Amino acid sequence: MFSLSPTELKESILGCSDGPASFNSILNKQNGSIVSVDPLYSHTTAQIKKRIDETYETVLEQTRKNHSEFVWNSISSVEELGKIRMAAMNEFIQDFEKGKKEKRYINASLPRLPFSDKEFNIALCSHFLFLYSEQFTEKFHFESIKELCRVAKIVKIFPVLELGSVKSRHLETIINKLEKENYRVQLKKVAYEFQKGGNELLEINN
Repeated sequence: MFSLSPTELKESILGCSDGPASFNSILNKQNGSIVSVDPLYSHTTAQIKKRIDETYETVLEQTRKNHSEFVWNSISSVEELGKIRMAAMNEFIQDFEKGKKEKRYINASLPRLPFSDKEFNIALCSHFLFLYSEQFTEKFHFESIKELCRVAKIVKIFPVLELGSVKSRHLETIINKLEKENYRVQLKKVAYEFQKGGNELLEINN
């Protein structure tokens, strides 16, 4: 979804609002340099696992109801999606305590991050900014993206759709504001598409 090259995967990476995902664990095993932040990480492993178990069926049921909003090519069914997501979350659960000790999982959230300027080469934000445009204001989005730009040289946000598989209501205004502040902003097509039309990322260079 981020079209990361082998070279980029060797750079220092910040994953923002990563949740119970497997990318940190897998990249760390490949000797990558990655830190993930999410307020979820304030909880214990047992609390996170309980939350995953409690919400698992609800998430799948919502996906079934919105089946037509997704592209069922590489993933053929809701049931297969469930297995893939549970495998990723189990990878996370097994790595969480070790990762916390190694400061790879940090309890933090946008729009303020506990890092120094340009501490990372790349910041990634998946399925949070833009996706929840109805829930979070344009001001929150702009401040959050500026903060990501402060701590990283390159920022990549995926997707640029909000819930309902429509372009984010904030996207055009945010791009215009960033360009006025002399950020280099690009919408880039990616090979990954699960949410219909969700095959673009926003890349900001500064």
